[in-house]
Parts: sequence; C-alpha cells; structure tokens
Amino acid sequence: MITPASEPASPAEPDLPRLYVPEEVAAVLGCSAWWVKDRARRRLIPFTRVGRAYRFSDEHLAEIIRMHEERPAVHAQRPVVAAAPTRKSPARHRPDAAVPAVRLQARPPRRTAKSQYGPAA
Repeated sequence: MITPASEPASPAEPDLPRLYVPEEVAAVLGCSAWWVKDRARRRLIPFTRVGRAYRFSDEHLAEIIRMHEERPAVHAQRPVVAAAPTRKSPARHRPDAAVPAVRLQARPPRRTAKSQYGPAA
C-alpha cells in the first residue's frame, strides 16, 4: 500500500478519505507525475482539488486503473492456415498525359522589391 499524503488526525476520524499527491499516484501507476497532473488538468481522470493542488483518493486511483485497462478482443479462434506470401509491386500513380503540366513561378520576396535604405554606398 502507498503511504498517504495525509494521515487522519486521530483514530476517531476514520471516515475521512486518504488523499494521495500526484507523485504517489504516479509511482503506483508507473508513469510520471507530469502525466497525472496533465490528465487531471484536462479532466481526463478523476481527482479532488484542494486549493490549487490535485489530490487523489483510493476510489480515484481504482477508477483511473479501470479507465486505462485493456481487455483482449473476443474473437472466434480460427485455425491458422499458412499461406504463401504474395508480393505485389506497389501501384505507382502516373499522371495522365492529357493533363497539361503547370509550371509554377516564384515571385520575388517583398523585401527586395522595396528597399527602404536605397543603394549601398
């Protein structure tokens, strides 16, 4: 278990949730504290805001883990058939000969068109 950022003040207050700082959450998730803060700032993960600081409860941490969980795709297992690989040459796009080619012409830069200093001495 992670060490919480704030311990309950007395044993008489066990109802208060334990809050973790982003660095502690990052250590559990195996990512950077910057990632945790960025995701919280963009409202992509659940958090509690205390003043200007992000804090995370046990429920937040469990939900973050569930949000980023990936399950294997459920597909019917097909027997693997080894087929000989076929090689196709990549299709090249050739422009039609009927379409005339347009030559582009660069215009001179603006700074050489108008010189504010005049000819060099």
